[in-house]
Amino acid sequence: MVNTAESLCPRSITEEDRARAQIYQLLGSLLSNPPSAELLKGLATLQGDDTPIGSASRNLAALAQRTRAEDAEREFNNLFVGLTRGELLPYASYYLTGFLNEKPLANLRSDLLSRGISTRNDVKEPEDHMGILCEIMAGIISGEFGGASDVTSQKAFFEAHLAKWARLFFTDLEEAQNAIFYAPVGSLGRAFMTVEEEAFAIQ
Repeated sequence: MVNTAESLCPRSITEEDRARAQIYQLLGSLLSNPPSAELLKGLATLQGDDTPIGSASRNLAALAQRTRAEDAEREFNNLFVGLTRGELLPYASYYLTGFLNEKPLANLRSDLLSRGISTRNDVKEPEDHMGILCEIMAGIISGEFGGASDVTSQKAFFEAHLAKWARLFFTDLEEAQNAIFYAPVGSLGRAFMTVEEEAFAIQ
């Protein structure tokens, strides 16, 4: 979904940061496109502990095991696309102002420009789509985009573009009328964003 002006090698990162980047990447992938049969098969192998993230991962694995790709695609469309619009509008502008393409999007585009990050030409969604924002966070953590990728840079992006609405969006997804497979995706996102907020708060 996103790229930089030059090809850059990701920096060496800790196991913890790699795990964080992988969760952001997974959320970004599931929110940007319906899961393929191959991805569903991979998700079915997820394991988890008794933490909220672990519990959500186990629930997601159980749903992935019995969900067909065509059913997941139908659910994705009901949630995010629809005939005129889906049940949810996963955009920062909408959640923060009630309208699409507002100041949160302009602020994000300015931030991305300063970081040398741009969306691919084939991406039709505005950059403040939750799926794109999760992919961007994954890239910042992994160092994929070059530039500053330390905790200060991560925290600045998270607080500017995710902290004010991410948990609310994932809670809405968790409770959405059309969410079956995507309900534990919402649970995972909500739990993960809570952990991220708490971690950044003590930095």
